[in-house]
Amino acid sequence: METVQLSYPLPQAVRPDDSAKVLAIGDFDGVHLGHREVIRKAVERGAELQLPAAIMTFHPHPRQVLGMDKYTKLLTPLAAKQELLRQLQVDTTYVVDFSESFMRVTPEQFVEHMLVPMKVSTVFVGFDFTFGYKGAGTPDTLCDLAKGRFAVEVVRPFHRNGEKVSSTLIRECLLRGDIAEANALLARPYRLEGTVVHGDGRGRTIGFPTANLEVSQPYVIPANGVYAVQVTVGGRKVGGVMNVGVKPTFVTGLTQPALEAHLFDFHETIYGEDVQVELLAFIREERRFASVQELISQIGQDADQARSILAARKTIQNS
Repeated sequence: METVQLSYPLPQAVRPDDSAKVLAIGDFDGVHLGHREVIRKAVERGAELQLPAAIMTFHPHPRQVLGMDKYTKLLTPLAAKQELLRQLQVDTTYVVDFSESFMRVTPEQFVEHMLVPMKVSTVFVGFDFTFGYKGAGTPDTLCDLAKGRFAVEVVRPFHRNGEKVSSTLIRECLLRGDIAEANALLARPYRLEGTVVHGDGRGRTIGFPTANLEVSQPYVIPANGVYAVQVTVGGRKVGGVMNVGVKPTFVTGLTQPALEAHLFDFHETIYGEDVQVELLAFIREERRFASVQELISQIGQDADQARSILAARKTIQNS
């Protein structure tokens, strides 16, 4: 998959011999089931017309620039989003710089100065798509502005168990610790990426050494608690159990949650290495224990439960 950075107005270099294409437009934060439906239809139409299928997305996320809903954390920062789009057989991803000047572009300017020069054949958008200054453009606006120069396909909302799938819903699931529902809506395990850093070393002293994760991007951090996880480190996948929280049994002074993963049957030193952590299941809420021994006993139970979850998942994958 090719990635092309765009700004407004469209660079002259993109215009002269740019070939026709099918284009899906959206933020696609999370690349969830609803997003996948829009993208799937675009890829299928591209195959039917023998045209490349492309995505247009925006960076930074428009809500971050506009200061909407305190939207400062993401389900999929740009690099993670690009990786997921690559898996969906997208040929090209256009990443538009959502600058303060771009946010003032009118719907008419967006169509005339970006879509038309790109020679789009068909544009796919979600039912709630908005574009242009102050979100004035809607799917109906896009249809009107196309003026027969390109087709517009509006994809209806995707529902699961009677509820509309959305990035907002997934964020809410994560923030209340409902990782099972979040993963179902994402069609994959929720994933965090970051670097292993030095912690306080307490885990090693109580028999459960941990890899302390410093996230590399502004991810949505799930609710405090204990999770069964699968960690990719050095190209290998290792099961584990991860605590998200402020470690209330000890006096830490933490105000933001720390992420500490105990990796099963793993004894290597990985400080400074980049890792990916997939959250598979929520085990319990974080709580304060009366003694360190009580904490150690509980961590042992958590680890056993996480091992069972991982074994069951492996059995399902192999069946």
